[in-house]
Order: sequence, then C-alpha cells, then structure tokens
Amino acid sequence: MPTSTKRSPGPPRTAHTRRATTVALTALAPAAWGTTYAVTTELLPPGHPLFAGLVRALPAGLIALALAPVLPRGNWWWKAAVLGALNIGALFPLLFVAAERLPGGVAATLSATQPLMVAGLAVAVVHDRPTVWRLAWGVVGVVGVGLVVLGPQARLDGVGVLAGLGGTAGMAGGIVLTKRWGRPAGVGPLTLAGWQLAAGGLLLLPLTIAIEGSPPRIDAGAVVGFVWLGSVGGLIASTLWFRGIGRLPVGASAPLVLLSPLVATVVGIVLGESLSLLQTLGFVLALAALLAAQLHAPRVFGRGAARGGPSEAQMREVPLGEDRIAGGRSR
Repeated sequence: MPTSTKRSPGPPRTAHTRRATTVALTALAPAAWGTTYAVTTELLPPGHPLFAGLVRALPAGLIALALAPVLPRGNWWWKAAVLGALNIGALFPLLFVAAERLPGGVAATLSATQPLMVAGLAVAVVHDRPTVWRLAWGVVGVVGVGLVVLGPQARLDGVGVLAGLGGTAGMAGGIVLTKRWGRPAGVGPLTLAGWQLAAGGLLLLPLTIAIEGSPPRIDAGAVVGFVWLGSVGGLIASTLWFRGIGRLPVGASAPLVLLSPLVATVVGIVLGESLSLLQTLGFVLALAALLAAQLHAPRVFGRGAARGGPSEAQMREVPLGEDRIAGGRSR
C-alpha cells in the first residue's frame, strides 16, 4: 500500500505569537535605556547634558540614514522634525539633566508616570479611551517603581524634577503622535528612527555650541559610554521602539517603559546594591503591572468598550506601513 511522503505543514504562526514577539522586541528598547543612569554617572563627563544628548543622537541618526538612505517627503519633513524634537532633541538632554541632579530612584519614578501621561494624551490625539484595566495597572506600576527606588535618602532638586517630568512628557507626546501618524508607505522603522535621531541631533547642535561651548575632555571610559548610548541605547533601541509603537496599541506599548527603572535597579544590584523586602515587593508589583498591561482586560473591566471605548479591532496588533492607524484615517 503506497504511503505518502508529503510532510504536514508546521503549526501556523498565530496572532498571539506575533504579538508576543513584537512585545519582546519592543521591550528591549526601555531595557537598554535603563542603563543610561549608570553609564551617565559612572562614565560620562558631568555638566554637559546637551553634548551628551548630541553625541548620542546625531552620529546614530547619520548612520541610520547611510544604511537606509531615504529622505522624508512632503509633510513628513515637519512631522519628522516634531517627532525628533519630542523623542530625541528634548528627551536626551533632559534625561541627562535628571540623571545628574537627581538620585536614580527619583528620576526613575518620574519616568514611570509616562503610561499615565500617554493615556491622557491618547484620548485627545488618537481618541483612544484607556480601559480601567490599563489605567489601574499604570498606577500600580508607578507605586511599584516608587517602592523600589525611593527611600529616606531620596532628595528632590527642582531643576532635576522639572527635567525628568519634561522629558517624560515629551516622549509621551512622541509616542502618541508616532501612533497617530504612523509611517509613510515603504519607510521602515530604521529609516523613521534615523529621521528622528538626525532631526533631534541637528536641533541640539546649535544649542550645545551656544550654551555649553567647547566639548568636555573625553577619556576612554566616556568613549565607551557614548558608544553604548549611541548604538544600543540610541540607534538599535529607537528602531525597535518605533517598530513596536507602530504595531502595538498605545495602551500596551507605553507600560513597557517601566522596564527602564527596573533594569536600572538590576544594574544597581550588580554594582553592589541590595533590595529590602519592601523594595522587592515594589519590583514584583512593577513587573506585574508591565505584564498585565499586555493582556486583555477581564470582562468586568471591558464593559467600557460598549460605551464608546476602543473596540477589539483597535486593540489588536496593527502594522502601520501604509501611514494608517488602527481604527483611524489615512494620512
């Protein structure tokens, strides 16, 4: 009796698998950003936040444009400039100011408020009503990060707090606008990252010269720090981040920034710090909030959708290669 030698096809790649892969790759970006505080305080010359932001952004942007030599067209010239100013030009120097003037715990807690800022902006910009589920876990995430990194030794510096909140708010706006505008047809995440890094770097160039003057002395440790922040923490992280923002719902991508303070905590442990029982509890809470935000809400939390909240179609992973948003208009 003849037997068939035809091999049965393997299991199809499900939407859940694709989404999990997208979440994991996107999460690598805030994980890389979690090393910024340690690199800044341990390796970089102090007192030059604009120069640090410039070196982190402009070379990475030029490299990205060399690898993917596509320039913006039409209204994407000003869109790329706006996104570059929010996600790069404002964020990077403010991040370094906060890192220099605040304990890592305070700066990390300020950045952990970003999911709540994104939720508020998403209502006005993309008409995406956040679910009670994700708002609740956003608050839990802030509390968890606070328990991990705040302590009796935490000191508040006014300029540092304003810098931390400003950088967080700017990136929150960048996330929402990136989701609203998507990407032009035929433009990949590397190109989009290159546009923004180059635009942010060009914005910082005259400010750095005018305000900080001549560059600081660069030793071998600073070179290592700048290379790390510009490559892994700049070009690679930005490419993965903008790819993920385009594919994930706003409410799912924003909580991933909680990884940044959690990774900073892990780096601190590696450098000799230790966690108390309360800090361990906070770490678990923040990690639970990050994971829970990637899940669909139980039915008791999902009733708001029937009253005008985001539909199930809006919550699915949607690639934005054709300059569209989930449930939105063509642009």
